[in-house]
Amino acid sequence: MGNLTSHLVLENIKSLIGCFNLDPNRVLDIILEVYECRSEHDEFFIPLIKSYMCEHQTLCHMLGFKFKFHQEPNGETPSSLYHIAAALLQHNLIALEDLYVHVSGRVVAVLVVLSSDLAAAAFVRPPDNQKLGLLEALLRIGDWQHAQSIMDQMPAFYATSHKAIAIALCQLLHLIVEPLYRRAAVPKGAKGGLMTPLRNKQALRPAESFDDLSRGVFAMLCYLGPHMSHDPILFAKVVRLGKSFMKEYQNESRQDTKDKMDSLLSCFLSTADQVLLPSLSLMECNACMSEELWGFFKLFPYQHRYRLYGQWKNETYGNHPLLVKIKAQTVDRAKYIMKRLTKENVKPSGRQIGKLSHSNPTILFDYILSQIQWYDNLISPVVDSLKYLTSLNYDVLAYCIIEALANPEKEKMKHDDTTISSWLQSLASLCGAVFRKYPIELAGLLQYVTNQLKAGKSFDLLILKEVVQKMAGIEITDEMTVEQLEAMTGGEQLKAEGGYFGQIRNTKKSSQRLKDALLDHELALPLCLLMAQQRNGVVFSEGGEKHLKLVGKLYDQCHDTLVQFGGFLASNLSTEDYIKRVPSVDVLCNQFHTPHDAAFFLSRPMYAHQILSKYDELKKAEKGSRQQQKVHKYIAACEQIMAPVHEAVVSLHLPRVWDDLRPQFYATFWSLTMYDLAVPHNAYDREVNKLKIQIKAIDENTEMPLNKKKKEKERCTALQDKLQEEEKKQLEHVQRVLHRLKLEKDNWLLAKSTKNETITKFLQLCIFPRCVFSAIDAVYCARFVELVHQQKTPNFCTLLCYDRVFSDIIYTVASCTENESRRYGRFLCCMLETVTRWHSDRAIYEKECGNYPGFLTIFRASGFDGGNKADQLDYENFRHVVHKWHYKLTKASVHCLETGEYTHIRNILIVLTKILPWYPKVLNLGQALECRVHKICQEEKEKRPDLYALAMGYSGQLKGRKVHMVPENEFHHKEQPVRSATPGTLQNGPGNTGKPAAAASAGKAEEDKSKDKSQAAQKTASKNSTAANKVSSSNGSSMPNSKEKEDKEKTTKEKKEKKDKNPGSTPEAKAGGKDKQKEEKPTDSKEKTPKADKDKRKDDKKEEKSKIDGKSAEKEWSKERDLSNDSKTKEGSKVEKNAGAGSMKSLVPRSEGVESEREQKRRKLDTHSSPSHSSLCTSFLLSLPVGDHVFSKPSSSPIGV
Repeated sequence: MGNLTSHLVLENIKSLIGCFNLDPNRVLDIILEVYECRSEHDEFFIPLIKSYMCEHQTLCHMLGFKFKFHQEPNGETPSSLYHIAAALLQHNLIALEDLYVHVSGRVVAVLVVLSSDLAAAAFVRPPDNQKLGLLEALLRIGDWQHAQSIMDQMPAFYATSHKAIAIALCQLLHLIVEPLYRRAAVPKGAKGGLMTPLRNKQALRPAESFDDLSRGVFAMLCYLGPHMSHDPILFAKVVRLGKSFMKEYQNESRQDTKDKMDSLLSCFLSTADQVLLPSLSLMECNACMSEELWGFFKLFPYQHRYRLYGQWKNETYGNHPLLVKIKAQTVDRAKYIMKRLTKENVKPSGRQIGKLSHSNPTILFDYILSQIQWYDNLISPVVDSLKYLTSLNYDVLAYCIIEALANPEKEKMKHDDTTISSWLQSLASLCGAVFRKYPIELAGLLQYVTNQLKAGKSFDLLILKEVVQKMAGIEITDEMTVEQLEAMTGGEQLKAEGGYFGQIRNTKKSSQRLKDALLDHELALPLCLLMAQQRNGVVFSEGGEKHLKLVGKLYDQCHDTLVQFGGFLASNLSTEDYIKRVPSVDVLCNQFHTPHDAAFFLSRPMYAHQILSKYDELKKAEKGSRQQQKVHKYIAACEQIMAPVHEAVVSLHLPRVWDDLRPQFYATFWSLTMYDLAVPHNAYDREVNKLKIQIKAIDENTEMPLNKKKKEKERCTALQDKLQEEEKKQLEHVQRVLHRLKLEKDNWLLAKSTKNETITKFLQLCIFPRCVFSAIDAVYCARFVELVHQQKTPNFCTLLCYDRVFSDIIYTVASCTENESRRYGRFLCCMLETVTRWHSDRAIYEKECGNYPGFLTIFRASGFDGGNKADQLDYENFRHVVHKWHYKLTKASVHCLETGEYTHIRNILIVLTKILPWYPKVLNLGQALECRVHKICQEEKEKRPDLYALAMGYSGQLKGRKVHMVPENEFHHKEQPVRSATPGTLQNGPGNTGKPAAAASAGKAEEDKSKDKSQAAQKTASKNSTAANKVSSSNGSSMPNSKEKEDKEKTTKEKKEKKDKNPGSTPEAKAGGKDKQKEEKPTDSKEKTPKADKDKRKDDKKEEKSKIDGKSAEKEWSKERDLSNDSKTKEGSKVEKNAGAGSMKSLVPRSEGVESEREQKRRKLDTHSSPSHSSLCTSFLLSLPVGDHVFSKPSSSPIGV
């Protein structure tokens, strides 16, 4: 315009109007025409129009006329006209309400689209929508106020759905955020192009700080919505601004400033929800934007992120027609890819999945997960195909998995209510594989499992189990081989090499990620405590209406996951981290109500860490110490660390418990592991030999490149050195521990009550809870019992301990879950292994048991001198005892098999399978078992297939073991000179034990003393005959005359019975037939007792009880013994007439059959110079049922132990 100003031009215009009498309105129209031609000169025309016009309505009508002119069917409104109108609106020369009625533009089209098929919706700009043109012009000159007013009069996102308007709004946003972006958000090294600011003073002021963004930027972004996808650069700028803000927010220490920033934080979250994520969905395959967005999102806690993903997946796609279309296209494409995905085409399919996931991960993963829930064979190819995902996509995948797991419409049990649904198992397996292979944050998944446990739901522990197994390489299985179990008793390196089925390598990074997630979110201890508490919750709270089989599975799953998780923490957490997080055992039990076995399981690694740390500290204090001094330092370290534990455990049980067990013994048992007791040399040698073979194979491999050969050989050699070093280290450790135990053992057991009570408490509080805790603990318990025996621990009766374990396993077996049965079977197997070793060779027995207090039988004299008499159980008697244990196991097994109860049958079959290497060893017992198992196979084939499979498996293995079985007379010396007293009289009397027969040289003297019924004679009888000590504890007066008469009748009846019986039958063989042992007639003179009891029932009920109790124990005698003792019984009945009256003057009544046998034994002992076995085995152990008090306090009975 040169030097002209609006003022000069206005003066000229006025002169012309006055001179030529021009129409002012026509002049105004001409001014507008000129302005339209030179629309870039706003600073000239706006003041001119302001000075010229007098009424706003006139200008508005003239503009309206111009817009009307261009509303013809084929008319097109020029952009300059929009610009003029926008400029006049911005300077308030016209009102929007006045102008709006003159411009055309209907939104009917969009309403029609909204009501039509949304899947195919696509917005098409109307031929000439003047309202949208005006809106675009307003945005370009920066008049946000009027632009917002126009947009408010349209449907949501209608205006920005037109690309030109969206781009104009984006351009305006660029200009506003440019100064702040340059100051706070430009990445290092990035240059970027500078934006030219608007010259319009009426436009919005650019933002200089984050507070300035709230003046209009967030509102503009909300109006823009998903259509920011048109400008990826603006998308990146907003994301980077958000990232910069979050860093400032996290670094802000003052709380008042942080509170002010909270409103901005909520604005950024809303922007992410309403703008960023929807825009990403409309961007086609833009991996850069996805990674940029992750840089922002990762600064949020996972709770915020998952909330955003949930909105994106479940609501956003339904709010925008374009997104509905995109969703449908994504699902179609996902179906296409998944139909063609196989192991062979993982790479190309993975690339296609990656492309699709950059924009719409939630839709894609939702479909993939739905397919995996149906087809678990897709897991492996899907996991491999996910390597092309972005970090944001991995995070979204974690959310989608959790959402799928938490789906309330899915049942986590199968329809039969006995097993966990396959979809849950598939998702759990996918979790383990995906989280191990890719760097996905674990916090959300771990918190989900924790929340489920808090709610009393244990199904989802399956997920944690899979994640720990895959990420840390820690397997939990009760199906370990003997070699694996042996390897698990060594160090960490041996465990990794030989302890697991699958060699899971390269778990260092993944296990570190899992550890960090647990520690960062303080979930390690809460998960342990919740799992420990939930074990009982499964049974008593969660399992109320569930099938017993499912309850057992859930219990096992909960327990196994606890063991696995605790093992992971123990091996991966540093000493400081572990001690800082795990409280002492008394706090765990008393405050957190953790079961004792779980509490010690969690505390055990802590004690081991502390002892080693203290030991190292003491060693450093005195360098160059000798080996002996090192041992003393180790013992000192143990005392310092364990002393508080000894005090802590006192509160766990009632005071009377500590009358027999010392807290030191209790804490020692629970704090040690198999690593402390023995070195698995065979396992170390086995693994070292494997590595040597590998090295040899590498050398012989001609196809392998030299550099790879060298690398593999170095790896194998390094591993070999590590194993050998670890073995040496463990050997030194075990020697220190055994030395410590040797010093401690004298103070372990007090036995203030009785040895029987001591063994009861030891089994109840130590052995039984721990032997079913894990497979390693089962082995540990058996080895610990053997160790206590080998250490010659005072007041520990090894015989009684083994007898209580083997005598009646029915109740223990019936109360176990499936996995507990396997562990219990493994425990029995180890116990039987020890017993079988002692049984196999007299030399081994004499060496390992001969002079040991555990095989010492102590009896208090029956006279008034109160002297103690002691003797050892000889080898042949021990063999009888072992046969009795085998018989008891057979009896219990047959009982369980014949109950018909699912749990009894399943558990006993599992236990029998586990103990198969050592039981059955006797042929007739094996036949009895085989018969019962065959019956189970026939009965359960159609009813319960799982029991049928177990029974068939055991039956096949049992047949294979037949070649190793021996007849009974080879297992133990069956021929015996005399019959023992009725074992049933053990049941009620405190005096239940006897002493083996004396040497043959003393035989004649014993006969003379047996005829004398004085007190001295009673003492001698108790020393030389079990029968003299085995009396009933019922307090009634004896009736010698009537008993003599009954004894005669009994002997006569026994003769008749034996003629009718099949001489080849044995009680064990009968056990293989019908289960009517109590109804069947006995085979020998002693087994006739129940009939005699019928006659006696009228006279004395208590005497009847003792005989009935004795019946079951008597059945274990074989037919051969019965025949050999037939004639002796006759002789005993004659002697009874003469000696019976005197011998029955005891205060405690005895059975007639017993008295007859006693006299018979005394006679026979004089004539046999070398008895084959002592009556001790029958009186002390052969007939001892579980729960009987073998050693008890002295009673009013003249014969007390």
